[in-house]
Amino acid sequence: MTTGTSGKNAPRTDTGRPAGGPDLLGPDAQFQAFFDDPRWALALIRATVLEAAHPQVGAALAANSTFVAHPWRRLRNTLLSLRRMFDADPAVREREAARLNRLHGRMSGSDGRGRAYDAMDRPTRAWVVATLFESAVTMCRLSGQPLDGDTVERLYAEHRAFLAVLDGDASELPEDLPGFWRYFDRVVENELENTEAARVILFRLFDHLPAPALLDGAPTLWAAGRAVAGPLLGAITVASLPEPYRRRACLPEMPGARTLMQGAYLAAGLARFLPEGWLDAESAIHLLTLSPGDEDPQSRTAAALHSRMKRASALLRLLAPLGGGSGPDAAPTARPASAAGRGEARRSAEEFFRQVLDQTGDGYLDWPDLAAMARELCTRLDLDEPEETRLYDAFAAWWRELQAALDADGDGRVSAEEYAAAVPSLAGPALIRVAEVLFDATDKDGSGTIDADEYRALFRSAFHRDLTGADGVYGRSAFVGDFLSFMSARRTSTPYDAVLTDA
Repeated sequence: MTTGTSGKNAPRTDTGRPAGGPDLLGPDAQFQAFFDDPRWALALIRATVLEAAHPQVGAALAANSTFVAHPWRRLRNTLLSLRRMFDADPAVREREAARLNRLHGRMSGSDGRGRAYDAMDRPTRAWVVATLFESAVTMCRLSGQPLDGDTVERLYAEHRAFLAVLDGDASELPEDLPGFWRYFDRVVENELENTEAARVILFRLFDHLPAPALLDGAPTLWAAGRAVAGPLLGAITVASLPEPYRRRACLPEMPGARTLMQGAYLAAGLARFLPEGWLDAESAIHLLTLSPGDEDPQSRTAAALHSRMKRASALLRLLAPLGGGSGPDAAPTARPASAAGRGEARRSAEEFFRQVLDQTGDGYLDWPDLAAMARELCTRLDLDEPEETRLYDAFAAWWRELQAALDADGDGRVSAEEYAAAVPSLAGPALIRVAEVLFDATDKDGSGTIDADEYRALFRSAFHRDLTGADGVYGRSAFVGDFLSFMSARRTSTPYDAVLTDA
């Protein structure tokens, strides 16, 4: 193992199995029991706030994360990553750790106060793992099912093994539990802040949470549910945070919030009485984010649920209209049947900018937005390091081309107005290069064409139509043209919709 102050080049040789000991991260890991536990949804929000309250993590989230604009996608990717990090195969863990380190290695800069941040900072990465462990212990206590001492010891050992796989060793976390609790209290007391990222999660994210794909056709129903659930989730999360942090961050606690919080955890904890196998977080999130038109086998279920949600939303709109027919929650305007049938529906420039280009949700297009696109495509394609680097380089060249063509005021970013004034500039040579890199990554056998199996592997189940061509083969020019039509002509019928626009 490698020790030191930087984890960027540290070899990750620890697979989570102590010498001569059991595999701490395999299928028998204590943490595995929390994957499908409804309480974990509350605890994960809490852990995310504690992460975001750290100045380094908060700055990285504010500058690079897509959790505001695409929270469901972020949740799905986080769950997938955790599954991989606790996979039974050590090689899968190593591959995922390497992918996360490449991703984090591209995130550095400075916050609004001029303080440098680096997503590969080892003490900061240790804090992220610490919040997961502490929130898991806290959720069990709050739900009236506290863990016994041996189980807590095992769970802590698993999280140190998690950090070892990710960072090369676990030296940034204390070796024993008493040392951990002293470390945790010290960070909460002395290092956490009321960061912008923490405020967004607590006071903006729930109030503006976009509908998952399954509920996209029921804006009234979603708006009504969100209006109730959003403030409650925020209050529950604030009440569950450590008291020293709430005091330092001046977080308001509404009357009765602690009782509400304990009731929520207790209610979620009752899921232990359900038959085994009834709860599957991965399937639930997949179903929520599955569009009814996908080719996934579960799409029929999604289509049926989507239809019922639309009927419920229409009934609710008749009984209690919410906000008329405009605004972000208004039902989308129906497209002409002829246009929809031809698959040539087009977005407005404003809609395309918001749904596709502004990945971080800050109202501007800049490098973090394109880097987020690259990250999502690399994750979906599960690219190796050489292919991933080629894709990032292609996106970086595209950003330089866009900046030169669209940044009229020279502020280093592109506003929605600047974009709308020069839309044709999007389809330049650099964007063609991005499409070609994607094509090469998809063409696994190097044949110069993409067959049906390769195409399905491109975005797995996240596309909305069959291959073009009677022979089921997708050529380079057709692939590039399809990608360019999505990124510049703004057609909504391409497979890239589900990858770059889903929330």
